[in-house]
Amino acid sequence: MDYDIKDISLADQGKDRIKWAEKQMPVLSIIQSRFRQEKPLAKLNIAACLHITTETANLAITLKEGGAKVFLCASNPLSTQDDVAACLVRDFGIPVFAIKGEDKERYYQHIQAVLSNKPHLTMDDGADLVSTIHSEKKELLSQIIAGTEETTTGVIRLRSMEREGTLAYPIIAVNDAQTKHLFDNRYGTGQSTIDGLLRATNILLAGQKFVICGYGWCGKGLALRAKGMGAQVIITEVDAMKALEAVMDGFQVMPIQEAARIGDVFVTVTGNIYVLSREEFKVMKDGAIIANSGHFNVELDLLALEEMSKEKKRVREYIEEYTLKDGKKINLLAEGRLLNLSAAEGHPAGVMDMSFANQALSVEYLLKESKNLNTKVYVVPPQIDQEVAKLKLESLGIKIDRLTSEQEKYLSSWEEGT
Repeated sequence: MDYDIKDISLADQGKDRIKWAEKQMPVLSIIQSRFRQEKPLAKLNIAACLHITTETANLAITLKEGGAKVFLCASNPLSTQDDVAACLVRDFGIPVFAIKGEDKERYYQHIQAVLSNKPHLTMDDGADLVSTIHSEKKELLSQIIAGTEETTTGVIRLRSMEREGTLAYPIIAVNDAQTKHLFDNRYGTGQSTIDGLLRATNILLAGQKFVICGYGWCGKGLALRAKGMGAQVIITEVDAMKALEAVMDGFQVMPIQEAARIGDVFVTVTGNIYVLSREEFKVMKDGAIIANSGHFNVELDLLALEEMSKEKKRVREYIEEYTLKDGKKINLLAEGRLLNLSAAEGHPAGVMDMSFANQALSVEYLLKESKNLNTKVYVVPPQIDQEVAKLKLESLGIKIDRLTSEQEKYLSSWEEGT
């Protein structure tokens, strides 16, 4: 079996951690048990460009139990857990092409390695796999049935392809499932970003002016957690509705240039480019901390930061201290890459349980329905969303009410009034 990982001897440690995560992923475990019996993915080659974490490992194992051949590469150069990669190769026979800290060249070599296995279905986290196929590997398109996408950033890219007419096969936007973005993006990103920030810096958050760029679901979750730890949360936004929501949620809202002058810690979660740029770096406090929890490091204008600096040195494992030409220092965390996966372990397994349950069920759905789908980006079918929510509640031992027949009739009628 062909693979490219850091060290196969790390497999024992990876196996223990994968098993630990599995205990917190009951919904995926239920799906895995059914897949093992029914083999709905038999003879399917899946190319997956995902964060190689303990939670992803359990998804890959579930897909393999369903009969698929799974080939994994990383969706971020710093998000791979090398012990997990080793375990997947040694104990589960799943080819992995990912090494934490790999450079850009090797990152794309690994994408090419996964695609060399001629996939029938793609599974993306940021759309690098899909964009590589459409730009460099068009010969693969004839046999690709469909795909899934996990992130907001990836969905933005794919919808752009759909608008331009370049998307060549149907893709389900797993990110848009309610049981994904309402929980994974909000509670997962909020907790894991704070986790990464504290592991990287060990600073006291209480009293810090904590600037969050973007108040989507990820920003909302991060703001909630930062507030809970005593930070003074400031939101910057370009969307009037989201800005108003942040105000009503009790946060300060101001333009980024104003926030840049007073902030102590800055985290971008927008999915856009150059959210923190030269103009902001110029006015930041000495010692300001900047980080990103959006999918790509382009949210920070790192080239401008380099040009403005006379010195750069690593002061902690995940901190690079830039000394600007005026002597001021700005601290960049995790090279501007996903802070929660680079400096920590990513989202907790308990919330990824729902996201990856959506992934597994969406793959099964695509196989059954692909002939009826057009080349566009689809939302997760509502029945899958509801099934995941139902199974999650059951796993938590929580019961809910059901409508009576009289209530159902009332909700579907118009005759009864005041």
